[in-house]
Amino acid sequence: MHSPDPYTTYEPLDRLLLTPEDPAGPHRAARLAQLGIGSTALPEFDEFARRLATELDAPFAMVNFIDHRRQFFAGLYTPDAGAVNVEQRSVQDQAPPVGREMGLDHGFCPHTVKRTAALVLDDVCDYPRFAGNPVVDEIGIRSYMGAPLADTLEGINLGTICVVDTEARPWGRQRLEIIKSMAQEMSDWVQARAEGRSM
Repeated sequence: MHSPDPYTTYEPLDRLLLTPEDPAGPHRAARLAQLGIGSTALPEFDEFARRLATELDAPFAMVNFIDHRRQFFAGLYTPDAGAVNVEQRSVQDQAPPVGREMGLDHGFCPHTVKRTAALVLDDVCDYPRFAGNPVVDEIGIRSYMGAPLADTLEGINLGTICVVDTEARPWGRQRLEIIKSMAQEMSDWVQARAEGRSM
């Protein structure tokens, strides 16, 4: 099946509910529990999020596992962990705290999981369905880029890796290719864990 182009195919997104229906949620929750990765923050996930933020020059980065009840940031990098670059020091000073858990109605990762392809929102306010998301007002998120984490053994997406910013920004195709490549890297790690292999 052909994946939608995150830069040219926004029509299907405009028809999505604010919180997309997710019939795979219970299956995903069971798989995350089986793998032991859906509810615990691990240092390797935090390190991956730090590397993701650095590679994409973003103030926030997450490794996000999504079950039928919530989103859990098993890997989390925020400006409190250290500014990514000099230009983002003002973001570090002003950014609100971000916790490890978030409801399914908050943020854009549930949409990324549902559509099974990367999602790029240079400015969330350009899209009515996304502009009304609670994270826009509560946290000040203005741009998002995320890619799904595929569990090829089960044929489902377990969550996403993503970056967000408090300012609108053009992520660009080069950063899109980086996040897709890093999502594959994390997916390979999850598969190795499922098969009892070390990476």
